[in-house]
Amino acid sequence: MATGAVATAFRNLLEPRALVDHFLAHPPEGFATLQTRSGTPAFVAPFDLLTTADAALRKRVSALPLYRWWGRLLRPRTCFVGTTVSEYALFPCAADGSTLVDEWLADHAHRHPFLIIKDIPQDSPLLDQASNAQARAVADACARAGFVLLEGQALAWVPIDFESNDDYLARLSPGRRKDIRRKLRARAGLEIEEIPTGSEVFRDAGVRDAFHALYLEVYAQSEIHFDRLSRAFFDALLQDASSGGIVFVYRHAGRMIGWNLCFVVGEALVDKYVGFSYPAAREQNLYFVSWMHNLDYARRRDLCCYVAGWTDPEIKAYLGARFTFTRHAVRPRSRVLRAALRRLSGHFESDRAWAEQAAATDGAHLGRAGRP
Repeated sequence: MATGAVATAFRNLLEPRALVDHFLAHPPEGFATLQTRSGTPAFVAPFDLLTTADAALRKRVSALPLYRWWGRLLRPRTCFVGTTVSEYALFPCAADGSTLVDEWLADHAHRHPFLIIKDIPQDSPLLDQASNAQARAVADACARAGFVLLEGQALAWVPIDFESNDDYLARLSPGRRKDIRRKLRARAGLEIEEIPTGSEVFRDAGVRDAFHALYLEVYAQSEIHFDRLSRAFFDALLQDASSGGIVFVYRHAGRMIGWNLCFVVGEALVDKYVGFSYPAAREQNLYFVSWMHNLDYARRRDLCCYVAGWTDPEIKAYLGARFTFTRHAVRPRSRVLRAALRRLSGHFESDRAWAEQAAATDGAHLGRAGRP
């Protein structure tokens, strides 16, 4: 099922092109953005190599002698082909996979300790056949060139093939239905406003301050801290009418306690950013309320799917999401590190391991229902 969200220059683009342009112009803190010779977006950033490692490996490494002194060596400046604002790596439409990989190796591999091609689609139901074929060609070329292919994150999505929210919830287990319906009672005490990006309200710097502050609250409580998006990025994005963004603003007793920025691209509703005020957002079950609001918004507009992003796969599975996976192609400059990464690769594939365990237990462990 293709969402129709493929830009003129790139395959795999589920988001508005404006989002990538704002990322290149206003990179996250500590990042330096660039475009490769073929035009593919890329960036250089300090990267903690244990970011996606499982807890067991992180514990073993941090317990090694003198870790506090040599641990900084595990945070090299790394070159990434891709962005942190697109669900997938973006490849020029007409480019040959082997040619792209040869270019990245020739231009970037010798300059950085690590070269990572991030978020390569893997038979994605959200892309067309040509895009998936090109992604396979890139991954195969990476493998031939000595990259280590790691399973990436789980991208959540929901097909809009139901007639109502009740119809959607009826597909879940009785226990989950009861729990979610109980949490959705909070909806009665909330006001929900829909504000398009570029609206007059976002010309007010104080309003943008408030929105960015709630984004920072979410960032602060996240388990992974990698790309802290800048105030300049959000300033540009919130004031950009051309992107077609819609901001759902949630208020309780007249006070904003959360917001959610989504985009209608092709036939998909793509969920990109949230801001929550804690503890009010948890007390009002805002994660659950916003999930069902987004599904209802997509259904009422006859969209084909809701793309819900990478984070918190357990709770998204609890809410009925499906998942599609990516791969990361990682090439340490050091051959010794390349060999070590091949041996330890399973420790960096936590989302895939979680998905396999969940499937084996038929969803018995899809809990953490009150976490976000």
